[in-house]
Amino acid sequence: MTRRPVAVVTTRCHPDLGGIESHVGEVTRRLVALGHEVEVLTTDRTGLLARVEEVDGYRIRRFRALPRERDWYASPGLAWWLLRHRYAAVHVQGIHTLVPPLAMLLAWLTRTPYLVTFHTGGATSALRQRLRGPQFAVLAPLIRRARVRIGVSEFERRRFEELAGVPVRVIRNGGALPDPGADAPAPDHDLVVSVGRLEMYKGHHRAIAALARLRRRRPGARLRILGAGPAEPALRALADELGVADAVTITEVPPLDRRAMARELAGAGAVTLLSEYEAHPVAVMEALALGRPVVVARTSGLAELESLGWARAVDLDADPDEVAEALARQLDAPVVPDVASLPTWEGCAAALGAVYDEVLLER
Repeated sequence: MTRRPVAVVTTRCHPDLGGIESHVGEVTRRLVALGHEVEVLTTDRTGLLARVEEVDGYRIRRFRALPRERDWYASPGLAWWLLRHRYAAVHVQGIHTLVPPLAMLLAWLTRTPYLVTFHTGGATSALRQRLRGPQFAVLAPLIRRARVRIGVSEFERRRFEELAGVPVRVIRNGGALPDPGADAPAPDHDLVVSVGRLEMYKGHHRAIAALARLRRRRPGARLRILGAGPAEPALRALADELGVADAVTITEVPPLDRRAMARELAGAGAVTLLSEYEAHPVAVMEALALGRPVVVARTSGLAELESLGWARAVDLDADPDEVAEALARQLDAPVVPDVASLPTWEGCAAALGAVYDEVLLER
């Protein structure tokens, strides 16, 4: 009898890059190395990517998503595939867009055991953020029917246990990057790196405002923003308005060039993410894994990094002087965790593999 693989269903994956995309790529190749059979089902709005691709020992199947210009990700092809093909289990990675509820519903209708990892994140508009609660409440019946529910932080565990009234396990993201190389830049203690897509909720504007105050005490302080997105013109205008345009660099690291990202982070005196909402940000875990001091906003899953002793935190509404003070302290007297104590992708994959074995044993 042919062994059926586990279907990992996710809205986007390789070669796209983001927190969920990184998680799926890092974990899936390690699950395969551990002997699990996994196939990734995902979408492609562009129509330019290969419909079927072998990556790191596993297969990716891509299905068109509509509409092409919006991020709704309605995919009739993916739905039809799930109806016609049986899998040992379905693992839904992420809970936004139309893909996750569709996958959970179809798994339930076909009596296929399914599990869900939430991977919640911020929204590009205040309206969308306000709608997250009602959106998740509508999904609660499907969440309750999952064999296993997984949060990437204690924050997610508490949120969804309260929402659905069922247990949620925590399996944290890892954060490994390739070795930046012997010629990697040494940490520059005047350089702050702000990471994340260029959306206003990511908080790069807070880092720019803090830089203007930081330069009063450290004239050589500079800010390097790593990311791309629609907020770039507004961020550049703010830097110009505050008189720090010459000290602010905005650049995008090629998504698949992980060594380049490692070099960027390795050269930072401190790394910051002042986002309104993050469950357990991969970019921050990558910075911590490289031993870089981190400053985060005291909100959502970011607050845990402070309580764990991994980072300094400031209130989301902290004024620029407070943020500048936190950055200065991380540059001069950093709080950093023991790298050996941090979660790893190997540990994440092993824990998830154990969940797969448990779910399949219960069939």
